[in-house]
Amino acid sequence: MSALRLFMVAGEASGDLLAREVVQAIRLKTDDVEFAGIGGRELAAIGIDSPFDISPLSVLGFAEGIRAYGTVVKLADAAADAIVAFKPDAVVLVDSWGFMLRVAQRVRARAPEIKLIKLIGPQVWASRAGRAKTLAATVDYLLCMHDMEVPHYAPYGLPVTVIGNPALSRNIVGDGVAFRAAHGIDPQDKMCLVLPGSRRSELAKVAPALLDAAKRVADAVPGARIVVSPAGNMLEAFDEAFPDVSGWAEVLRTPEERYDAMAAADLALACSGTVTSEVAMQDTPMIVAYRTGWLTWALARGFLYKKKHITLLNIVSDDQEIVPEFIQTRQTPELIADTAISWLKDPQLLATQSEAQRKALARMQGKGRSSAEISADAIVSIARGEAVRAEE
Repeated sequence: MSALRLFMVAGEASGDLLAREVVQAIRLKTDDVEFAGIGGRELAAIGIDSPFDISPLSVLGFAEGIRAYGTVVKLADAAADAIVAFKPDAVVLVDSWGFMLRVAQRVRARAPEIKLIKLIGPQVWASRAGRAKTLAATVDYLLCMHDMEVPHYAPYGLPVTVIGNPALSRNIVGDGVAFRAAHGIDPQDKMCLVLPGSRRSELAKVAPALLDAAKRVADAVPGARIVVSPAGNMLEAFDEAFPDVSGWAEVLRTPEERYDAMAAADLALACSGTVTSEVAMQDTPMIVAYRTGWLTWALARGFLYKKKHITLLNIVSDDQEIVPEFIQTRQTPELIADTAISWLKDPQLLATQSEAQRKALARMQGKGRSSAEISADAIVSIARGEAVRAEE
């Protein structure tokens, strides 16, 4: 039997990390696989270099997506060219719904014999349920996070395996004590961690409010230490956008420390996204902010989005606000800082928030193997034309 040929495609930071983890899990399972791919620093770190830069894919929202449409199409064409040239047995398309759909359609039209696997599906349970039909008509298999997604695909005959939430299955416990010691932060000092987002659009629309709120915290809470942890793929862009932040806060330049920083913090101010689940795993109270373009927001609230909240911890808690969300017009430094300052000045409020997050997190956590392990087994089986192992 000849070696399997797998092509990984990751469009954003969280997808790049998951793609790396899946490749590593496959390599532990078998060394009879040849990889190529498109991604960022995570895939590059394990020897899979991207033929082009994926950072232009870090767009947010409908209006922003329209402006970037030409770039997305060009990159989708380039991705399809690279995939077809590699002649893989299967392509794994990680997250990034709009871009991956275009890549899949192009590969399907040019090389229908290549198996297409979508790793992480669109949030059909929250908005635009019609995407389930579109995905089923385009790919051969879906690896999704939640059991609640499966019924959306059943009418269209798309095979689905539930892998759980990758952020939770990593189960990495940060060393907060070591982080504080390494960075000269006294155990008694209050530490506020800012997580400004992993997209350029989030640096433009969310990060300014979070940073302004953090500066207010530093001014109002005696001895408070502010630590900012930009996503690894956004370090250069963060420095360009906020050159003065290092004058009043510590900016982390080692993404490997992020879990330790989360564990060390008394409070996190976070842009909505995968990172909120990671913060919850470190048992750190958090406040979430988010803002997108007004056209995108109007379309989402008026026609597309079914839930009241956007943070997964809130959604799984019967759509109740367990984690405070400051969204759109409520995303102001004053409102965010008022909550942050009151929590940091009252240990009982922090403890109450931690307990609420723990209860919400318990509703999200699965059992058994990690998301990467489940994905690796399924991908190898699909590529070989074998039955996929059912998860218990």
